[in-house]
Amino acid sequence: MTRKLGLTLVWVIVAGDLVLLAWIFLTSVRTTGDIFERPFALPGSVELGNYANAWGEGGFGAAAASSVLIAVISSVAAVTIAAPAAYMLARRRTRTSSALTMAFAMGLGVPGQVLLVPLFTGMATIGLVDSYLGLTLVYVGLAMPFTVYLLTGFFAGVPQVLEEAAAIDGAGGLRAFVRVILPVARGGLITAFLLQFIGAWNETLFAIAFMQSDDRVTLPVALVNFVKMQQFNGLDWGTMFAGVCIILAPMVALFAWMGNRIIQGMTVGIGR
Repeated sequence: MTRKLGLTLVWVIVAGDLVLLAWIFLTSVRTTGDIFERPFALPGSVELGNYANAWGEGGFGAAAASSVLIAVISSVAAVTIAAPAAYMLARRRTRTSSALTMAFAMGLGVPGQVLLVPLFTGMATIGLVDSYLGLTLVYVGLAMPFTVYLLTGFFAGVPQVLEEAAAIDGAGGLRAFVRVILPVARGGLITAFLLQFIGAWNETLFAIAFMQSDDRVTLPVALVNFVKMQQFNGLDWGTMFAGVCIILAPMVALFAWMGNRIIQGMTVGIGR
């Protein structure tokens, strides 16, 4: 009975999410007048020009390029840095490694808002405010606690006999890590990369604080700027929802394609 109730609740939530996504898309191809007259009706005419306006005049095109650049680079860098650290923490069972693992785990509980002011002050001192490099470094640093903690679980599950076999074949520690351990933990690395990519793609607070030029914004910031720009002239709701769809489309496609891998990776890595 409890299982059936839980499944029913899950499907109700899923159905609600699908209805919401469908409504956002249908609203994105309507005019502002049509939206206000019939907010929950089907569009009287399809206005694909809303997407052209959002991509060009709304600045979502340039912002999409910035988001892709920052999200990909920060995700690759975070996984590249976190993987060796997580591997050593998983293999070296000492008081120091246990304390470091606990420190990374505690880092998961630090709110990002607490770090905003000191990070901004430090980046401003070295001249990395309003730059792609500065925001990318911030994202990499913020990703370390979760990424190291996640990958530690994966590496802990890799049998040590593989390293022993590599050592017998004459492979050193670094070579064994690159040639043997990383391919075995590929699922965890992909999961860590995808989760960091999703986080960087959707992040708004630090992007608003660090990217202060109108031509250097990510997609969430472009949406905020578009709403502010339209406040005095009357908001173009169709174009705004088109911008929301541009932000959502890659995430929906990503979860549709690799949703099972993400969920399995999180449960396997964190569960260990």
